Amino acid sequence: MSAPEMTAEAVATEEVLVRREGATGVLSLNRPRAIHALNLGMVRAMTQALLAWRDDPAVALVVIDHAEGRGFCAGGDIAMMRHSALSDGGAEGRRFFFEEYRLNHLILTYPKPVVTFMDGITMGGGVGISGPATYRIATEATRLAMPESGIGLFPDVGGGWYLSRLSGRLGQYLALTGARLDGAECLWAGLATHYLPSSALAEVKAELAARPDEITAILHRHSVVPGDVKIAAQVGEIDRTFASDSYETILGELREEAGRGSEWAGATLATLHTKSPQTCKVALRQLRDSLDCEDFAANMAMEYRIASRVLTLPDFAEGVRAVIIDKDNAPQWTPSTPEEVSEDAIDAIFAPLPANEEWTPL
Repeated sequence: MSAPEMTAEAVATEEVLVRREGATGVLSLNRPRAIHALNLGMVRAMTQALLAWRDDPAVALVVIDHAEGRGFCAGGDIAMMRHSALSDGGAEGRRFFFEEYRLNHLILTYPKPVVTFMDGITMGGGVGISGPATYRIATEATRLAMPESGIGLFPDVGGGWYLSRLSGRLGQYLALTGARLDGAECLWAGLATHYLPSSALAEVKAELAARPDEITAILHRHSVVPGDVKIAAQVGEIDRTFASDSYETILGELREEAGRGSEWAGATLATLHTKSPQTCKVALRQLRDSLDCEDFAANMAMEYRIASRVLTLPDFAEGVRAVIIDKDNAPQWTPSTPEEVSEDAIDAIFAPLPANEEWTPL
């Protein structure tokens, strides 16, 4: 056994299974009770394994999947982050974001192919470790979303980069509403590179381990044509109503469409009324500014600045309380209306951090 391989396996935890299968390095999320939501230990185990395999000639590709359960990854450790915001001024939460974003960047810049299997729930942090992969596999069970606007956070882990670069205004719609996409919709939108039936995954993984130099052919051979792309029917309305980077303008457009009898606009407007006004304004600015970022690292530095601020603002703790803890789904947002969220407040969230606190890649 080579030294790099031993190093990779040495960091394996019960919550991330780190192993070799043939020429494939496999990272299997193994926290099923939390739908494999990422904590700091999991992030560190994945990072160290990837670093160990990066220069190991015996490892030709990396697979990221989940060991069992009904989803790939439901996000990050929200309970920990809320506790940190309320107890230590966000120090532990910021540490998690810092290292999680480094993992996201490491996957995107990895010199070997990375294949992620987004089978089941793939949200928040799950998008963070699937979005930067070379090959992103969706199935009929995939349910992908960035639902952070409902808990006063924002679509981070590279969300600004991916969503802003989708066709039309789909990214803005997904960022604000937290709408879920199924596997067919992920493939159509470009958030997945392939669509495979869940029943074929075990065989595909075995073939990848045996013939890692044939990734493209293996995935092509097992790919199937998905069913209807439901969201495609709303593309025109999405592009029209979400055309502006002004949240108030978007709400106004939806009201007008709803007044003309659009059930979709009425339902979308009702959804947005449950979201944090501050988060929605942050997300629109985030996606706009991401297009000016020179590379993914610059985007992640921007998102870390945002995360460092919103973590300790009232909406995050309140959103998690309402949606995750008490489950009354009745958050009291602060500010409570879009008009009360000032441009100065948004500017402060996006402002540079002190030089010694800025995010940097590995």
